[in-house]
Amino acid sequence: MFARCEGGKMQATQANQLVSVIVPIYNAEKYLDQCLSSIGEQTYSNLEIICINDGSTDDSIAIVAKHAALDDRIRIIDKENAGYGAGCNRGMDEAHGEWLAIVEPDDWIEPGMYADMLSFASTYDGAIDVIKTPWWNINDWDRSDSEQTRTRCPLTVRMGASFGPFALSEHPVLIEHHPAIWSAIYRLDFLREHHIRFPEYPGAGWADNPFLIDTLCQAESIVYLNNAYYCYRADLPGSTRNHATNAAIRLPFDRWLDMLGCMQRIDVRDSAIIESHYIRGFRYLDGAMYDDGADNPVVLEGMRSMFSAMDKDIVLSSVKISPKHKRLFCETLGLDARVTSSLAHAAYTAREFWLSLRTLGACGVAKRARFKLTGRR
Repeated sequence: MFARCEGGKMQATQANQLVSVIVPIYNAEKYLDQCLSSIGEQTYSNLEIICINDGSTDDSIAIVAKHAALDDRIRIIDKENAGYGAGCNRGMDEAHGEWLAIVEPDDWIEPGMYADMLSFASTYDGAIDVIKTPWWNINDWDRSDSEQTRTRCPLTVRMGASFGPFALSEHPVLIEHHPAIWSAIYRLDFLREHHIRFPEYPGAGWADNPFLIDTLCQAESIVYLNNAYYCYRADLPGSTRNHATNAAIRLPFDRWLDMLGCMQRIDVRDSAIIESHYIRGFRYLDGAMYDDGADNPVVLEGMRSMFSAMDKDIVLSSVKISPKHKRLFCETLGLDARVTSSLAHAAYTAREFWLSLRTLGACGVAKRARFKLTGRR
């Protein structure tokens, strides 16, 4: 269905494609100048930059106005606070481009991001729904420049650049790790044809989780360029521990169930995609137990709700899900199933450790293990 384009055709088509870049802003004055500068300095200039000020109470709107005075591609929408999802939806409503991009106001992007993504996708005939890339994790960003580190995301060593458009069933690993919806751009007509919107949760609310599923599960043609451009300020060590409210503790489980609801609504039946979503669920569970305690009643309630929604045959037959997690699954649901270690899972674990070394380096792996044991950097 898809074929390589001739070089001249590639250049002619990409030059006319407008990219609508949404920047949902709420109290981001400390980082916003760097963010907007990085968008304005893109080597691909055919952009409209839609800044949604979601009721900020700091100097964010003044910073946006300063940039808009120097760059007529910037449009400012100043609105009452309604949360991340509502801001992104407003941006989609206002967008006029062929492509939709999202840049969060405390992150930044490297200069060739949109030019390289569009150039890569334009080497194929036919409509592309999603162009995906990996990203850089910026660690220890609260420290001096010399103490900050940049590490590759998990996708970088798990996928290579695609040789042609694909559906998620061919690479379900795309939904196993951080949602990272901002390291992709989306064909706007695809979003509108499928009525894809962000859920309008209060605050940030992890609205990116359902959007990830709605886009990647419904896309018929994804391309993946294995170059990282998006610089994401990762959670600081310890910053997510000991949540103050039950709602915050429940959030990972609630969003996982919302994502499962998206899959059911769009009738996802591929077992590899479902398995990958289950793997994400176990990752969320590990995080919740670490942050708020394995014996926390809210964590235990969320775990039971999540496990009850899983297909036991997919869980118990998965090579990727550990025997420890399988036993916890069976004990929680009162299932009488014999769970033992397998050579296949051991091989998977060894491969994952090797990939973590390639991603983080030996020092990075040791630092992560040390923090998990001691809670200190």
